[in-house]
Amino acid sequence: MRTERKLTRLDRVFARLDREPERPAHIDVPRMSRHRVVLFASTLAFYAAIVWAVVITSWLVRFDWQVMFFRPYQQWPEIHAFLDYYVVLGQRGPTAVMIAAWLGWRSWRQHTLRPLLTLGASLLLLNATVGAAKFGMGRLGPHYATNVGSNEMWLGGDIFPSGHTANAVVTWGILAYLASTPWARRWLSALSAVVSLGVGLTTVYLGTHWLSDVVLGWAAGLLILLALPWVEPLIARAEAGIFDLRDAWRNRRRGTVPAPAAPVGVPATLTPIGGNAADEQQPVVREPVAASRPPRAPGYLAPGPHLTRSERTPVTPIGTRRPPQSDRVTRGTASPRPVAGG
Repeated sequence: MRTERKLTRLDRVFARLDREPERPAHIDVPRMSRHRVVLFASTLAFYAAIVWAVVITSWLVRFDWQVMFFRPYQQWPEIHAFLDYYVVLGQRGPTAVMIAAWLGWRSWRQHTLRPLLTLGASLLLLNATVGAAKFGMGRLGPHYATNVGSNEMWLGGDIFPSGHTANAVVTWGILAYLASTPWARRWLSALSAVVSLGVGLTTVYLGTHWLSDVVLGWAAGLLILLALPWVEPLIARAEAGIFDLRDAWRNRRRGTVPAPAAPVGVPATLTPIGGNAADEQQPVVREPVAASRPPRAPGYLAPGPHLTRSERTPVTPIGTRRPPQSDRVTRGTASPRPVAGG
């Protein structure tokens, strides 16, 4: 009696992936063009200029203090409750879960892990770069500021640049980066810009960040999106490695090892069936295996060259296919009338 192995949930997921179409060919992978390099260099220079303006306590720091003393949350208290929820669009945990769910569905439908791997690579770059800058400069936030007019740098803080703003730029901008059509890319770019702009200004309204923190967060997130084409080769290798591990895991679960194909033209060894001593002493007979068979035309094709209808010779059928009938009379002859009996 033959019993079938019970499929696990992971087996069913992989089986569904195998039934889906292959990776769409029309989805292009962004490359590091000259225009993108110029944007990356300009954004990096802007990033350095903001950091330098804060370090030397320039007019930007004085403007930060003016906005803080203005206290926007006291000027417009009626929108405070709404902005408390809106700022969640910049928190790393909830946004990463929402974007990963959408990109996971796309990976499932398109039979590729590139959307999820791109999201993971961007979040890894975000944590490494923004986290290092936060703890490296150690700036205190408006609620913990000690000296009026100072830049509050290297005092153990972790708010410069704004993590909420940079995370909003990366997580929502990754949708535009992975868009499959120019129309979708334009609209998703506009949507991510509006969301990240609103999240950054919301943190200033709530008093959790200086305005310069938000401006630097925008630049930090944009740098990560612009640098993603440099990471695409690593993403492609990681995707190929994951699928290779999946295939090896499947073969190990099934207990089958793919046998190497025998080369064509190798002579086959014929061993005796009886197995007696007389047969074992006889030399082994080797018969060469045919390298290949001559190609044979398909059965549904007529032999010879194909002729058009006008070039074909008309064929007249010989004889008639109807069975002979003795009582039928040829047209044009009078049929004999029956003679009445006397």
